[in-house]
Amino acid sequence: MSKINANEIKFLKNRSIIKFEGEDFLGEIGIDGRIFKALTLARISVGVISQQAIENGISILVQESDSEKAVNCLIDEFEAERKSGKVSQIYSINNVSVLGFVAEDFNKVLAELARNNVFPLLLNQIAAEKRVNIVVTSSQDEKAKNIIESEISKKPKTVHLAIIGHGNVGKTLIEQVLQSSEEIRRRKKIDLKVVAVANSRKIAFNKKGFDNNWNDEVLTAESPSSVNELIRFSKENQLENLIVVDNTASKDFVHNYHTLAENGFDLVSSNKIFNTLPIEEYRKLRYTLNKNNRRYLYETNVGAGLPLIDTIKLLHLSGENITRIKGVFSGTLSYVFNNFSLRDDKFSTIINEALEKGYTEPDPREDLSGNDVARKLLILARELDLINEFDDINIQNLVPESLLSVSKSEFLTRLNELDEEYQKIKQNQESGHVLRYVGDLHGDLQKDKGELDVKLVSVPATSALGQLKGSDSIFEIYTESYGENPIVIMGAGAGAKVTARGVFGDILRVSETK
Repeated sequence: MSKINANEIKFLKNRSIIKFEGEDFLGEIGIDGRIFKALTLARISVGVISQQAIENGISILVQESDSEKAVNCLIDEFEAERKSGKVSQIYSINNVSVLGFVAEDFNKVLAELARNNVFPLLLNQIAAEKRVNIVVTSSQDEKAKNIIESEISKKPKTVHLAIIGHGNVGKTLIEQVLQSSEEIRRRKKIDLKVVAVANSRKIAFNKKGFDNNWNDEVLTAESPSSVNELIRFSKENQLENLIVVDNTASKDFVHNYHTLAENGFDLVSSNKIFNTLPIEEYRKLRYTLNKNNRRYLYETNVGAGLPLIDTIKLLHLSGENITRIKGVFSGTLSYVFNNFSLRDDKFSTIINEALEKGYTEPDPREDLSGNDVARKLLILARELDLINEFDDINIQNLVPESLLSVSKSEFLTRLNELDEEYQKIKQNQESGHVLRYVGDLHGDLQKDKGELDVKLVSVPATSALGQLKGSDSIFEIYTESYGENPIVIMGAGAGAKVTARGVFGDILRVSETK
């Protein structure tokens, strides 16, 4: 008898399970013998896959083409027992496949299958040989085979990415993934494949993974952008290890997170909207993620590529009492006030300069309103298990009321109306001070809610906040253990490259734990 290759998977398709169920078989002898005899006389090849305590029943594997005949011959054989109620039902489960393999750690294989929503219908183990046979539905057999292969051999694990939004960040991210894929496959044994790219109008699919011509395929795609289409594609092609990456700023797309998590997708997002929705919605997703064993990473929600959220999570989970988080959260407003504080130029000149450099949103009021900083501050508050809502935040809007409701083009032509007020604020500072637009989470953070303020402040030029340069962000994390000396995280807090790199880091972290 030839020895089985340890990495070989025996793969049998087009099978059916015949389920034979009954009660009160305790003490009955020869039931299983009668089953096999009846099937043998009917010239049906059988294989026992799972045998419960004989008083409950037995499961037998047959060729799918023999399933109807097998059920009928067993019904005939056990006619008396069916009439008396000893045999409750005999039926078939069609469209199944068998995978046989040798596994050193079968529990790990089982866990990986479960993570991908593959739950064997039957399994049996030969402990001495570490040989396992499992039966899965044919709609999941290829996926199961790929997962098992990755676990029992040195084959890289395939991770399938769906990129939603291919603007500055999304486009940069796709390019980073394509450029790094060979090195990641070699170094981390992870095969990253971008299999779907979508915008608000349409979605493009490529089961083998897009290459450098991805943009052409997106331009010629005909499928309308739809989460249901993405789920259908992933199931139809039996894709394992699924991650959806939200690079949009869409208020609508975030409402799909629940459905995606329920259908086997992990989530990575640079979109801040979801984490600032009402607390009930926020908690509902956490429940869905836990129930479905899915992960949701969003490091770039605050601080772009800086390791801020992760640091706060680790401190909080370790029991460290965080007493305050304060800093310059907006790269845009960092650039504006860093330059306005040091130069003699008018405030409107600096805003136009930031707009031309692409630092601001097309309508600078989106930055000047303070809402973006407020959202980031609320995200950090919720990392500390605080139940604050967006309405709890005190936000200083930097746009005068007279310019709030005018069109974008009119606002841009009337920017100079801001100059007098901000020049006055600048001149009325103490000597040696500079202006910074700051987010501040403080109060008793051991209670249900903290105090959240977003406002323009004057700080000493020699302070950590005062020494900020360019469009960098800075975050000061005060804790009980560190006292008056905060943990300071500072660096590039904006820009497509650093944001995409941060998103890429989240993708790799999810991939490595799969």
